[in-house]
Amino acid sequence: MDIVVKGRKTEVPERFRKHVAEKLKLEKIQKLDGKVISLDVEVSKEPNPRQADRCDRVEITLRSRGPVIRAEAAASDPYAALDMAAEKLDAQLRKQHDKRYSRRGARRISAVEVPDHVPGAATLNGDGTFVPEEDTDGVPTKKIGSLEVKGEGPLVVREKTHVASPMTLDQALYEMELVGHDFYLFVDSESKEPSVVYRRHAYDYGVIHLSTDPMVTAAQAPGAGGTLGG
Repeated sequence: MDIVVKGRKTEVPERFRKHVAEKLKLEKIQKLDGKVISLDVEVSKEPNPRQADRCDRVEITLRSRGPVIRAEAAASDPYAALDMAAEKLDAQLRKQHDKRYSRRGARRISAVEVPDHVPGAATLNGDGTFVPEEDTDGVPTKKIGSLEVKGEGPLVVREKTHVASPMTLDQALYEMELVGHDFYLFVDSESKEPSVVYRRHAYDYGVIHLSTDPMVTAAQAPGAGGTLGG
C-alpha cells in the first residue's frame, strides 16, 4: 500500500511528500489496523490573508474494512498542519485498536453462568440441561407473544386504580374530550354507580351504567344459602 499525496488548488513539493512518508509510518499504522486499504493525504491552502495562522490545511483519510478514519488540522505551514493531523490520526487508531482488543479479551462466561449475567435467561442444571420453568417457583410459566403468563392466567397487561369524584354525564363527556379518549369511566353523581361514556359512530355518544343485582349480592354474602330443614 502506498500513501497518495495530492494538493487541492496548490502544488505539493517533493520535499513535503518525503516528509509525509517519514511522518506516517505504514508499519506502525498497519500494526494498529491490519485491514488498511488506502491512505490519502490532501493539502489545501486558504488564500484569505486574515487566516494566515491557519492558511495551510492537511486532511488524512484512512480507509480500511472498518469505518473510515479522518484527521485534519490547519496551521501556518503545511508541515505543522501535517504533524497535528498525524497525531489526531494516531489517537483515533489507538482508540479503535484498544476497543477491538477489549472486546476480544473479555472473559467468556459459561452457559451455566448466563442466568447470573442476563436477566430473564433460562435456568440451567449443572449438566447444562434446561430447568423446566415450573420448577423455578412451582408455577408453570408460558409465553404469549412477548409476555410471560404464569399459570392459566388471566393475562393482565396492566392494572390501574384511580380515585374519582362523582360527576354528572355532561362532566364525564367534557373530561373524555379533554383527555382525547374514546371512552371515559366515571361514578355517576345521581346513581352513585360506576358508568362508562363512549364515543359512537359520527358524533354520537353512548353511556353504560352498572348496577348491582340484589339477588346475586345476597346469594354471594357470607352465610347465605344452605340446606332446607324439615
